[in-house]
Amino acid sequence: MQNWITDFMEQYGYIGILIMIALENVFPPIPSEVVLTFGGFMTTQTAMTVPGVVVFATLGSVLGAVILYWIGRALHVERLEAIVGRWGHILRVKKEDIRKADAWFDRYGHWTVLFCRMVPLIRSLISIPAGMSGMNFGVFLLYTTIGTLVWNIALVWVGATLGENWEDILSFMDVYSNIAYAVIALAGLAVIFYLIRKNRKPRN
Repeated sequence: MQNWITDFMEQYGYIGILIMIALENVFPPIPSEVVLTFGGFMTTQTAMTVPGVVVFATLGSVLGAVILYWIGRALHVERLEAIVGRWGHILRVKKEDIRKADAWFDRYGHWTVLFCRMVPLIRSLISIPAGMSGMNFGVFLLYTTIGTLVWNIALVWVGATLGENWEDILSFMDVYSNIAYAVIALAGLAVIFYLIRKNRKPRN
């Protein structure tokens, strides 16, 4: 896949970067770290510039995030509650838990969106719960853009700095991704454990 991505970017330049990053948001298996660091490297070999790559990458990323946001809005909390009402007993999840999670996202969702935009894979998927919670679209757009800019600037700059050795950063990004996923998985398990203990009926 990496060769296909880089060939596409070499052929279409800025537009290729925009398309690849937009697809990366909707189809997370496309790695943004490859697109961005290679885009940075391209600035050392072509007339493309670091600001230009950052701008087009950000436009593509925000476009993809907006698509997922509106998918989340189509799902909305009420529909999720209906699903939980029917199947939640299997996972010991109640409608009240969905409402509490929704209220939590209403309160802290903007920070969640901001920081998750800098975590591989999760940076794309976070747009769906943002839409499901009914997060204000303007606020979502603002924090998505800020988090995306930080991520894009950092990786494009690294790619431009490393030049022909841009692929060296990919092994580091794998480690970073694994650590991030482990932390998220542990947090998820902690939430599930809390819900199970909270909803467990006391034995007579």
